[in-house]
Amino acid sequence: MIQNTKCECGHQNRVGTVLCEACGKPLYDSDQSTEPLEMRYDGVARRSQKRNPNFIDRIWNFFSSVKVAVYLIIITLVGAMFGTIFEQESNFVYFDPSTFYKQKYGTIGDIYYKLGLSHTYESWWFVTLLVMIGASLVICSLDRVLPLYRALSRQKIRKHRQFLVRQRVVYEGPVDNQTGDWIPRAVTSLKKKGYRVKHDEEALLAEKQRFSRWGPYIIHIGLIIFLLAILFRGLPGLNVDKHYWFPEGEITKIPDSNLYLKNEGFTVEYYPEEELPEKFRESGRVVPRLFETKAVLYQCTADCDDPSKDPLLEEVKRHDIRVNDPLNYKGFKVYQFDFDLTPKLRSVTPSLVRTDTGESFGKFKLSMTNSEETYQVGPYTLELSNKYMDFDLNEEGKPVSKSKDPNAPAFLFVIKGPNLPEAGVQYIYFPKQIDKERFQQDAINERLGGLDSGLALDVLGMEDVDFIASSSYLNIRVDRAMPFVWIGLGIVMLGLVLGFYWHHRRIWLRLDGQTLILGAHTAKNWFGLRRETARFLQDMGVDVDEKHLENRGNQV
Repeated sequence: MIQNTKCECGHQNRVGTVLCEACGKPLYDSDQSTEPLEMRYDGVARRSQKRNPNFIDRIWNFFSSVKVAVYLIIITLVGAMFGTIFEQESNFVYFDPSTFYKQKYGTIGDIYYKLGLSHTYESWWFVTLLVMIGASLVICSLDRVLPLYRALSRQKIRKHRQFLVRQRVVYEGPVDNQTGDWIPRAVTSLKKKGYRVKHDEEALLAEKQRFSRWGPYIIHIGLIIFLLAILFRGLPGLNVDKHYWFPEGEITKIPDSNLYLKNEGFTVEYYPEEELPEKFRESGRVVPRLFETKAVLYQCTADCDDPSKDPLLEEVKRHDIRVNDPLNYKGFKVYQFDFDLTPKLRSVTPSLVRTDTGESFGKFKLSMTNSEETYQVGPYTLELSNKYMDFDLNEEGKPVSKSKDPNAPAFLFVIKGPNLPEAGVQYIYFPKQIDKERFQQDAINERLGGLDSGLALDVLGMEDVDFIASSSYLNIRVDRAMPFVWIGLGIVMLGLVLGFYWHHRRIWLRLDGQTLILGAHTAKNWFGLRRETARFLQDMGVDVDEKHLENRGNQV
């Protein structure tokens, strides 16, 4: 932009301003031009129009560009589309994502997982795009709202003739002002039409619905709050949407919280065969009509993080959780998601015996989920080296756990004691008999050296086995950022309403003797402004038709 020093009215203007901030005279156009003025921000300069920008100014200019903002939004939308090609990891309950995509979708699925697209919406690049959009919203708003506020708050009543005749709604002609009461009568007429009027003896400024000019910036504020709420949802504790397994009869700690939930009992009811559609009866499929978990929610009040002590729990809520009828405690919601009626091991009480004589050295209780690190059985010490809740062998023949559920539990111990090496011997134990045979427990222990110890772990009777009759899969949801999401969207809606249903209208006029010069401007609905201006002039006794008020660039 060209630098300016001073307007002919004596006002010193900022660098980059194209209309004098005082009288409105165009600073760089020819005095003979009649083309309608560009009234955006009333000609006041913006920082992004600064001449010879430095490094900070270049960053400001980049983010203040509407074109850049549109590109960022398009790139973000395209990136979000990649997240919809396959399932996102956050939707998984039973599957291991490292193997799921390759097994289900082949090589493409494996590439999808390795590129990190399986957690698109939590990825660093997607979050960076959202941050850049937020920065663009902030800088775009500041770059425009500050000059606009300065221009609107410092409006002068008397405007230069060039400013008036180069508006899109213009009138210039004689009026009868012999008695000098034309301006007071104009003030009264415009106030009846809802205008706020400022005037002196020879000039007048009338405007209404100025608040509508802030509509776009209110939208920006709402979008900024919305984006911040979306970003803050990734912070620990603000947003949780997880699925957990709650065995019947147990109190289970809810991860990343001081809350515990007890599944006191699970019940399921099925539709009678006569109530089912024919296709279900033919297939023999059973359909649950009702399944619910009798849940009790506890809050830890003491010893919450001390593994050597049992936490002190206080009951805070009791509720029968059904589908679409969650347990709700201070925004913490627990939904019924699924169930499993397959019996699972809760714990076993194996005996450590000598294989050649059958001598038993004692028993110990081995929990599937809350296993201790060390067990003392007679003169022997059993150190838990590793645990596999769902034992399997990978492609390399190494032991892995397919899931976190105790479907095929296996425990690797190091046994130390009399007549054993100082470092002890390794011994793997499968609590289920079917798993002992399927994975050949004795063969594995032979390779580990466990059989050379002459010791074995075995359950002597069914009274030493504790089963979980059923399990509930519950969906834990906490979303403390969601109220701010709705607040942001509400502010966006407010800005849209302001911008769509109200329009900022301004009428300037000045009397030069018996000659009236009038200019009018609006952000939208020029036809309505032209009609309203014509009616005002007609009320004032000026014989004019509205079609003669439009400036099409011809000499007025």
